[in-house]
Amino acid sequence: MKNKSRSASLLNVPYWLWSLIFILAPLAMVAVYAFTDDQGQFSLAVWQELLGTRQARQMLAGVFGVSLQYAVIATAICLLLAFPLAHFMAHTRASTQRTLMMLIMVPMWMNFLICTYSWRSILETNGIINTVLGFFHIPGLKMLNTPGAVILGMVYNYLPFMILPIYTVMSRLNTSLVEAAQDLGANRLNVLRKITIPLSVPGVVSGITMVFVPSVSTFYISQKLGGKGSLIGDWIELEMAYNYNKGAALSLILMVIILISMMVLNRFSDKEEGAFRA
Repeated sequence: MKNKSRSASLLNVPYWLWSLIFILAPLAMVAVYAFTDDQGQFSLAVWQELLGTRQARQMLAGVFGVSLQYAVIATAICLLLAFPLAHFMAHTRASTQRTLMMLIMVPMWMNFLICTYSWRSILETNGIINTVLGFFHIPGLKMLNTPGAVILGMVYNYLPFMILPIYTVMSRLNTSLVEAAQDLGANRLNVLRKITIPLSVPGVVSGITMVFVPSVSTFYISQKLGGKGSLIGDWIELEMAYNYNKGAALSLILMVIILISMMVLNRFSDKEEGAFRA
């Protein structure tokens, strides 16, 4: 037993080293920069600048509020689109599943920057959509440099990260539960509400996490499709170019908000799973 325990510990060493070097160390560096000055001395000057005045707090709350709003909307749209598609994929033929999976994965093989920038040629004033509208003598639309364009970019880039975990969970559901519910007189809507959705909660939570986190911290999408840096990711990127300490403080605030959001989400998912088991 001791030999097995030692072997298991040795197998865990690469994992702990990876976590230490690439997760804990960067987080520690962010915390250090957030509470030091240019000379490396402990200082709260950055926090005084961010939170010391009412105007600064309002500005900080406004930027974070917009970022959270965009991220929540994009995540909700991804969930509404991904859940029925994942449900369809999980209940169709294997060949169809492979085809749909390939179609979902192909955009992920392309460079993220190229995918985002390509939307400019679609949404701009003389872009593809307005060209088609002009052909039918329909007035053009202003789509580029709008909040809708930013959210569209988020949905386009992060939708696969919502589909894949939900599909993975649904494809492994025990079909006997569905058959038993149908034998007891449950229709498709009741099966979906009582069986499929509760058992899909782990995949939904994973998908929400994988979409919400990059959405709330994105900066390239807002710069290319929104016309200006109005999100917290843009602010952090700007400060990192000139003031590491302020950028680290903003990153630390964002990290705390994300952790709180994930804790609330996980608590909600635990309650849903517990209610289903009961």
